[in-house]
Amino acid sequence: MAYFEELETWIYAKELTLLIYKLMRENRDYGFKDQLQRATVSIMNNIAEGSEYNTPQSFIKYLYIAKGSCAEVRSMVYLCKELNYCTEDQFQQLLSKCKIISSAINNHILYLKEITQNLKTS
Repeated sequence: MAYFEELETWIYAKELTLLIYKLMRENRDYGFKDQLQRATVSIMNNIAEGSEYNTPQSFIKYLYIAKGSCAEVRSMVYLCKELNYCTEDQFQQLLSKCKIISSAINNHILYLKEITQNLKTS
């Protein structure tokens, strides 16, 4: 198992988090800003935390939580656009990153499930 800093899913989530923090830097809607930042940090932190457990099943649980947080961020990105907190280009970039992260997490879950299944049949 790699360190979480080497995981593609965590790297993508960190990049999204940095984008969100930069975008929200001057935003004065503190409730919205706080929720969006917490949700995006949740993605990367759940990937990191789950990776430190010694079983694929535990990691999968945390990846599902990260995937849920990613959906929350994606939902808030739509609000971000509707509230004019971001440009169309920023919206498209954030939405694209969220979808890539969600897909990467899903692929990671499928990979870990396959490992788990192979361990059961061995």
